[in-house]
Amino acid sequence: MYRKIMDFLESWKRNEHRKPLILQGARQVGKTYSILEFGRTHYENVAYFNFETNPKLNKTFEENISPDYLIPILSHIAGQTIVREKTLIVFDEVQLCERALTSLKYFCEDAPDYHIIVAGNLLGVAVNRTIFSFPVGKVDIKTLYPMDMEEFMLALGEENLVKQIKNCFHMNTPLPSALHDTAMQLYRQYLVVGGMPECVMQFVQTKDYILVRHTQDTILASYLNDMSKYNNLNEIKKTRLAYDNITVQLSKKNTRFQYKLIKKGGRASEFENAIEWLCLSGIVSQVYKVEQIKKPLENYRDIDAFKIYVSDLGLLCAKKDLAANDILYMVEELNDFKGGMVENYVNVQLSINGYHTYFWESARGAEIDFVIQRDGQLIPIEVKSADNTKAKSLKIYMDTYNPAYAIRLSAKNFGFEDNKKIVPLYAAFCI
Repeated sequence: MYRKIMDFLESWKRNEHRKPLILQGARQVGKTYSILEFGRTHYENVAYFNFETNPKLNKTFEENISPDYLIPILSHIAGQTIVREKTLIVFDEVQLCERALTSLKYFCEDAPDYHIIVAGNLLGVAVNRTIFSFPVGKVDIKTLYPMDMEEFMLALGEENLVKQIKNCFHMNTPLPSALHDTAMQLYRQYLVVGGMPECVMQFVQTKDYILVRHTQDTILASYLNDMSKYNNLNEIKKTRLAYDNITVQLSKKNTRFQYKLIKKGGRASEFENAIEWLCLSGIVSQVYKVEQIKKPLENYRDIDAFKIYVSDLGLLCAKKDLAANDILYMVEELNDFKGGMVENYVNVQLSINGYHTYFWESARGAEIDFVIQRDGQLIPIEVKSADNTKAKSLKIYMDTYNPAYAIRLSAKNFGFEDNKKIVPLYAAFCI
């Protein structure tokens, strides 16, 4: 299956100022597969080291972490010669060996000709919570997310449809209605399946939603296991409580996160570490409210007002135990949940494209789902789960801030009207 990360890895390999690369991301998003596939197609050989399956590896890094010392030993362990620029060195589950992470500094300074990529689950947690020397400034860092809507469609063999969607997005011209209907159906399938590569592969091969759901449940169980395994004893229960509650809060009319809904009398001081753990692990992300629409948006965020979205739509539906057909046909019983689910979907697509997302509220309660910086402009994005697109909030925002244009995502076909770029939900990846 095609992953966009391959384009990034190719440019990393070509870059003469390349540093060792840390590929981070939540469990099961395809880090190891992508790295090994890249190594297989772009290098003469791959020297792969997994610190989870081979705990003895840690001892190699205890005495000395200079490249001159490590390379001969690693060549021996791998059973193949590690050659500068021709071998890809891979450290997997590197969060389990602090010294291996620290060694990247010396590879960067003393042996930049060796190509190294390291990956690990919960790397953000490991780096944030331990006291060892992280190689700040000596590594490149990239986050891998679940597959986006474009990668999902490509996996299903819809290359021509993807090309037409991109063209209609740029030209603001409607997609032929039959293709629009097909794309909307694929979008709803994506909501059920999500972007975890194993789930997408199973769906491509079998179209069996029950089999996909079983895999999703397994991934959710591994997340819960991580919360116990890599977390402070006092925080385990709080982290699980917070995680369980995030999906509940997405069903609320106001999806802004409230600590008191986790448990009666819940406060920030009690749960903020748990939420930080979930964010660092890549399982969820926080979207803050901005108080003013000025650059840089980060300077105007309200640290006490935020929403939390999960990193994968399929896992969201599995966690809520939603039946595939209910989502495919968007049954009325889902009405309370549709808005939060679709906001979550859009946030995932925007995050994968590298945007920092924020939301905005007026003093009187008008709300814009997302504000992003796109091509140097601050652009509001309104999200609607169906094709009913009447809303006062966007008008209030546009009258107040006069943006270059606005984007409205809904079930409607492409177009441009009243200075609003109309984009169907399946094309959110184009933004």
